Amino acid sequence: MTDAVVVAEQVCTRIDGRVINRDIDLSVRRGEILALIGGSGAGKTTLLRTLIGLRRPNAGRVRIFGRDLYRADAATQRVIRQRWGVLFQGGALFSALSVFENVALPLRETRLLDDASITDVVMLKLAQVGLDPKDAPKLPAQLSGGMVKRAALARSLVLDPELLFLDEPTSGLDPLSAAAFQSLLTSLRQDLRLTVVMVTHDLDTLTVLSDRVAALAEQRLVAIGPLSEIREIDHPFLREYFSSERGRQPSP
Repeated sequence: MTDAVVVAEQVCTRIDGRVINRDIDLSVRRGEILALIGGSGAGKTTLLRTLIGLRRPNAGRVRIFGRDLYRADAATQRVIRQRWGVLFQGGALFSALSVFENVALPLRETRLLDDASITDVVMLKLAQVGLDPKDAPKLPAQLSGGMVKRAALARSLVLDPELLFLDEPTSGLDPLSAAAFQSLLTSLRQDLRLTVVMVTHDLDTLTVLSDRVAALAEQRLVAIGPLSEIREIDHPFLREYFSSERGRQPSP
């Protein structure tokens, strides 16, 4: 696993005494897009939160860029976190801040750039995700769903991360907007040489973007591999997912 950017080893997580993730072993290779799928309550979001440092596992280890995320000191954790970006479901933009200030926030927190440099970087990132300069002063409430996703993506990319975590990147988008966002992610992945971990329900997004798929069911990882192989595995969740119309539509 010398080329692994993210490694989970025997990760177990319980919430209110209930097991959510059990004995998860998972590695994400440098430069790939790994998609996490699973039914409601399968533990996808919990696992994602564990990988980005928001929920400490009850057992097991998480290593990012070769460093133990939960055993590292605070300074090392800050360095690690600056090497990844996160696109939360719904965008998670601050409603009282403009698009510009939402994207600029991570840069301001580093205290490494002056205002002019921050402006240059923010406008570059907005252009990179397909937003117009006139969108910069708008509030999130003035944006379409697709524009919110793009603004949130710009914020996740503003520190030039090597690793990107995506939580339902096309949920809530109409088919045309979802396809455009998939195309954008494909281009950015190639241009920026990103490693991506993506939670999704949408089979179209899975087909277009993923190199490998990890399926969660019964609190554990039941399959991992290329989509063509995962489709052939005889498991109740996988049979239902790949045969249902729901698996072909963006999550509401």
